[in-house]
Amino acid sequence: MRYTFELLGISPVLHFFNQQQKLQVENNLNVEYLGNRKCSLDVFLKSVETVSAHRSWRVDRVVETVINFWMNNADSIQYWNSRLKDAGEGNLLVARVGDIKSLRQSFESLLNN
Repeated sequence: MRYTFELLGISPVLHFFNQQQKLQVENNLNVEYLGNRKCSLDVFLKSVETVSAHRSWRVDRVVETVINFWMNNADSIQYWNSRLKDAGEGNLLVARVGDIKSLRQSFESLLNN
């Protein structure tokens, strides 16, 4: 299975929490959204390790995907780190992690609705 990781944007904590609640009810795809108060590789690695175990994903491959993203997207990381600081304490940096096949299915379902 191949995985993907991407930083998506900034969200107020309460909004992110509400979205997570909705996704737990509606979503049966292998895609997870992560929200963190810090923009650091260590923080996201801890998050994906927890999620991977819950989803029965290959932890080593998910971790490798996140590290590869971090190594190849310095400009994006700097941008989102700056936006997170500008947004203030009540906000989270949101990322998406999942297997590529499920993410593709998720996009296709959006187009079919």
